[in-house]
Amino acid sequence: MSSLEQFRPDVVLLDMNFNTSINTGNEGLYWAGEIKEMAPEVEVVLFTAYADIALAVEGMKRGAFDFIVKPWDNDKLVDTLTAARDKARKAMGRDACHPERSEGSMFWGSSKPMAAIRKTLEKIAPTDATVLITGENGTGKDVLAREIHAHSLRSGKPMVAVDAGAITETLFESELFGHVKGAFTDAHADHVGKFEQADGGTLFLDEIGNIPLHLQAKLLRVIQNRSVVRVGGSQATPVNIRLICATNMDLEQLVREGRFREDLYYRINTVHIVLPALRERKEDIVPLAQLFLERFAEKYHRPLTGIAPDAAAMLTEGRWSGNIRELQNCIEKAVILSEGRELTAKDIQLESVAKAAGTTIKAVNEAEEERLVREAMDRTDGNISAAAKMLGVSRPTLYAKLKKYGL
Repeated sequence: MSSLEQFRPDVVLLDMNFNTSINTGNEGLYWAGEIKEMAPEVEVVLFTAYADIALAVEGMKRGAFDFIVKPWDNDKLVDTLTAARDKARKAMGRDACHPERSEGSMFWGSSKPMAAIRKTLEKIAPTDATVLITGENGTGKDVLAREIHAHSLRSGKPMVAVDAGAITETLFESELFGHVKGAFTDAHADHVGKFEQADGGTLFLDEIGNIPLHLQAKLLRVIQNRSVVRVGGSQATPVNIRLICATNMDLEQLVREGRFREDLYYRINTVHIVLPALRERKEDIVPLAQLFLERFAEKYHRPLTGIAPDAAAMLTEGRWSGNIRELQNCIEKAVILSEGRELTAKDIQLESVAKAAGTTIKAVNEAEEERLVREAMDRTDGNISAAAKMLGVSRPTLYAKLKKYGL
């Protein structure tokens, strides 16, 4: 059970008997029950002698996926375990073939902070507890929110994500709560708000710290009542949602300053998860970079297989103020510009010339700048948008560089 706590498998192949002197099968039934109680998402396949089939059937009634009879057929064994694995991963919202490499899935790594967060997720995901996720930009708050939803009992329902800070004040109520036809100019039809769209599933409010104070009261009322009244309407519509919020701001400080309602803060803060900055989980940097390398090497058809020691050292010691998002951007550009089978420190240094924040190729001399522009255009077959993204510049800036160098 301690191994199960540390390493949560998709499937357990469990023998019915563990001692030569005991062949009742009760041990298998007992441990099958213990496993399913501790980790309901883990599938159990029982391993039994022919005489114990009745016990194996009893095990299936208690939650086991299937059973394998000794002596076993190899193909049958593999097929059963594969089917059990696929069922477990589907239930957890994971891709059955490449769960760890699916884009947008959570990379947990091996750091202690992330291990603690993963343990917390396993406890809270099956509940409807409201979750507040905080952390610096680029740490993956939205990815963690999707992970919580994928492991929840609502995973079969929609998860609706809203960048709350990007909604204008005039459209805030309409976007979140909906409106009826004729409620205001241009309201030509009824509009279903985000709360109703997420009914039965999860509503993710990102950048919640940016919501103006006078609108926070309206949001609090809906969260408390779990019902919405569309703008221009009078009928309250019940909504059944699981709420997850995220921000890179210090909400406690905003509360002290009177810029965030204290009652709203406590309403959304049932469980608070703080995602660490990438520089605080250095042991995860190179494995994460390797994951991005594999993804982008496949995307751009590059023959890269690994990261050279000098590049790994450079990545590990980086500050990564943009966190995972910056690292991903770095590796994507390095993959595109690389020429060997490994990423080297030279490739990573090329990335430092064109940072994700947009402080781009101006940092180098003109000869180096022209070479980078030429390489980007060659790598992208003249695609202006792709080349601009690779170099970390805007399209107009790249047009100016092309004109400057007669390209």
